[in-house]
Amino acid sequence: MKFTATALTGLVIVEPDVFQDNRGWFLESFNLQRFKSGLQELGLNSPDYFVQDNLSSSKKGVVRGLHYQLEPHAQGKLVSVLHGAVFDVAVDLRPNSISYGKWFALELSAANKKMLWIPEGFAHGFLSLEDDTCVSYKVDKYYNKDSEQSVLWDDKNLAIQWPAFAEYYLSDKDKSAPAFVKLPV
Repeated sequence: MKFTATALTGLVIVEPDVFQDNRGWFLESFNLQRFKSGLQELGLNSPDYFVQDNLSSSKKGVVRGLHYQLEPHAQGKLVSVLHGAVFDVAVDLRPNSISYGKWFALELSAANKKMLWIPEGFAHGFLSLEDDTCVSYKVDKYYNKDSEQSVLWDDKNLAIQWPAFAEYYLSDKDKSAPAFVKLPV
């Protein structure tokens, strides 16, 4: 596995080793020992384990997010795409971070097989670029409804450069999420 740090401290692109031949391909999608050592080589902490795996399926143009959980239920997420493609976004919400309020995005797809490690303290969301896109994410803390929070996906203060679509599809909750400046601390 290859681990590449991004401009936002703690956020890491993970690329598995893919073994391909005339039959198809094989990859190890997760290995705790390799994951821990890959993050440690970048000087980062890693979770001891993941407690929950989540899958979502979305049609083209669906925006999910930007979501996060408050402490003590803040989650680290390892995000990958099993089918289709997404424009995946993480926003740094750590008040003492030099990149507070900055965002990072990259395309995750079944074709490129890249993953994104999003540690605690980041909001996460994505735009589905294809129909029937299936996103998988492992989390290191259980979902807690009472600590669930959102940031408005197209907040002008964040200025995320989402790919242009004729129409975006969002849940009512995501449409009415608070702006970045109004976030609880």
